[in-house]
Amino acid sequence: MKVGIGGFPRSGKTTIFNALTGQHADVGGFTEPGKVHLGSIKVPDARIDRLSEIFKPRKTTYAEMVFVDFPAAGDAAGSHALDTATLTQMRETDALVQVVCGFTDEISGEAPNPGRDLANFKSELLLSDLVLIEKRLERLKKEKGKEQEHALLERCKTFLDAERPLRQMDFSGEEASAIAGFGFLSRRPLMVVLNVGEADVAGDMPAAVAEFLAAEQLEGLLLSGKIEMEIAALEADDRQAFLEDLGLKATARERFIRAAYELLDQISFLTSGEDEVRAWTIKRGMTAVKAAGKIHSDIERGFIRAEVVHYDDFVQYGSDAKCREHGKLRLEGKDYVVRDGDIIHFRFNV
Repeated sequence: MKVGIGGFPRSGKTTIFNALTGQHADVGGFTEPGKVHLGSIKVPDARIDRLSEIFKPRKTTYAEMVFVDFPAAGDAAGSHALDTATLTQMRETDALVQVVCGFTDEISGEAPNPGRDLANFKSELLLSDLVLIEKRLERLKKEKGKEQEHALLERCKTFLDAERPLRQMDFSGEEASAIAGFGFLSRRPLMVVLNVGEADVAGDMPAAVAEFLAAEQLEGLLLSGKIEMEIAALEADDRQAFLEDLGLKATARERFIRAAYELLDQISFLTSGEDEVRAWTIKRGMTAVKAAGKIHSDIERGFIRAEVVHYDDFVQYGSDAKCREHGKLRLEGKDYVVRDGDIIHFRFNV
């Protein structure tokens, strides 16, 4: 899962990146054009911890989330435009996060204006998609046999002209495949992180921001990047005490991961044994045969059956044999829809 972090200058974007990844990337601007900060984290999962205690495997592998911190959109002089290099890098992500300034700038004294920043970022994404579509439509005028693609792109253009992101547009499976290669940014799942000062960290999302999120059908998180970066550097015991003092129940990383999984509609199935205990991230609604392909294409191609027991049942009864005895371990076919927390052993033949 690859999540891109974008925003305008001095929004605290890199501070949020540091809080999430535990890194110490320099804040305050990028010195090299086109350079990004990369970081990854292991997704905490108590189920993997427990299964590792039971099986004592040679290897334990958690799901992973990769973060890309892009250079700020525009410059300190107030230009809010995404450059071509950043747009290209954004198209390589699974989801986007816009970090929005919710605090008074310590240097300029300028008050935050999240409504303006949200609207400007949205406009940049829409414009980038319109440019791609218009260029492709020009080329299609010289090509024959592409009537369906032409009609689809015209529909997309009409949608964008109405200032509506493509993530709100309905596509058939065939249409979604046809436009996948364009990497339209307004079709990417988008989450908004409002970066506030310490005094507001336990407060509610401001009404204007909440209204924008509702109108755009977006998820939002309220964080204090500066405080969360300090929390991320603490030992576990000190971290919990600090969170309680601030009136928070979980760290930014924990809250962000939960929100990102919901945003992308992701779940995890598990594999276990003496060799390895591992979490595999898949799209909710994926069938057993497609989930098998996440492990290896040979398993998907030679799929026979899936032995499935849910984590809760396995922990309750303590073994596969006991689960089988109580009817909790079962054989499922290709079309079985995998549930979050399923422990699966795939039978296959190639």
